[in-house]
Amino acid sequence: MKNYERIFKSFFDEAHKVIIGQDEMMEQILASMLCDANALLEGYPGLAKTLAVRTIADLMEMKFSRIQNTPDLMPSDITGTYIIDETDGHRQFKFQQGPIFANIVLADEINRATPKTQSALLEAMQEKQVTVGNTTFKLEEPFFVLATQNPIEQEGTYPLPEAQADRFLLKIKVDYPSMEEELRIVDSYTGERQIPQLPVVMDKKTLIALQNLTRRVPIANDLKQKIVKLVSATRRGGSLIEYGASPRASIGLILASKARALILGRNHVSSEDIVRMAYPVLRHRLILNFEAERKGITTDDAITELLSK
Repeated sequence: MKNYERIFKSFFDEAHKVIIGQDEMMEQILASMLCDANALLEGYPGLAKTLAVRTIADLMEMKFSRIQNTPDLMPSDITGTYIIDETDGHRQFKFQQGPIFANIVLADEINRATPKTQSALLEAMQEKQVTVGNTTFKLEEPFFVLATQNPIEQEGTYPLPEAQADRFLLKIKVDYPSMEEELRIVDSYTGERQIPQLPVVMDKKTLIALQNLTRRVPIANDLKQKIVKLVSATRRGGSLIEYGASPRASIGLILASKARALILGRNHVSSEDIVRMAYPVLRHRLILNFEAERKGITTDDAITELLSK
């Protein structure tokens, strides 16, 4: 067994001591991190989204911070601000770092924050830096924003603008567990409570090495062309799509497919990787037309139709 396969196996084995089920969510979050990118998790409350992100931070021994988004949250509450520091009778301005200065930032219920506050995350997500006043602070690498949003509550929410949604490599749909998984969850949380001590299975140095390895996974030219054709087909619209995806989606789909192949222990990208990763890469980058919305068609349905062609 190759060294990286051993690392991934122990990563999932240890994670499942805390997270029951949700295999696809865990795989896709890890794929996003291997691509050095951000991910948006969408699911109903109580589906272990926050717990999953915290568990991953523990398994990777990374500095973790959580931003609970609310309508009154200000950009400075995220980035940090200058405060007056008095030492030995001397007053001076001192920068106090905000929660964005971490390796893994969980932006909980991101659509509850106002657009002004949401945009405070943009520079950090894209440039891996924060500008406060005239000073720019580099963020420690690796750096990821893993955001969550609730699909059912529209009251008091501010939907993510397309430009910001595009900064997330993947939009991961978190589904309800199966009946067997839910029984195990119930047993785990209503019986005698045992909190597992999680070992570090992948430190920062190892993760950065695996990110470099991800980019070296080979992909055949015909599969590359298939991806570019698929993404450009979204721009031709057809009967369902009003606005399609940019070249950023083509780059993202190639990288995400490489990451999935690596996680599954393969040394090349397959067609199945492309089909499986097309959904989380494209679902937040497509805007459906009125006719599709009237018929109750989802972006996932539109992607399925494009893939079938």
